[in-house]
Amino acid sequence: MRQSLAKKQKQGGFTLIEVMVVIAIIGGILAMVATNIIGSADQARVDTTKNQIKLIEGALDMYKLHNFRYPTTEQGLEALVQKPSSSPEPKNYQNGGYLKGGKMPVDAWDNEFLYFEDKGKYEIISLGSDQAEGGEGDAADISNLDI
Repeated sequence: MRQSLAKKQKQGGFTLIEVMVVIAIIGGILAMVATNIIGSADQARVDTTKNQIKLIEGALDMYKLHNFRYPTTEQGLEALVQKPSSSPEPKNYQNGGYLKGGKMPVDAWDNEFLYFEDKGKYEIISLGSDQAEGGEGDAADISNLDI
């Protein structure tokens, strides 16, 4: 009878060390997975913003094709959805504007793009996730000149 009790006691579960090792391994795996998922979401926002900039570039090119110039900095990107009334007023403005849906796209962080025009050249900028000039990673500025 004593032998059977001793055998039952030796057949117990896992030791505390074994459980802690398994928990540490699972924690490490979860940390790696979370890092990859978060990084992928940030990159997806950057890619979405670059695609929005390309869409705006196409609309600006169509505007120039019709009106022989890009909108001025003062007229801004709003000129793509509503005919500017300021000088130089576009003579051949496309009915309905140049962007489908009649509204300006925003970057992946729901912020408006910056637009600057100078002597027939333009720049479209998203300030990134931090909405401040400069930055690194997903906080870096995204410009059509860099795409």
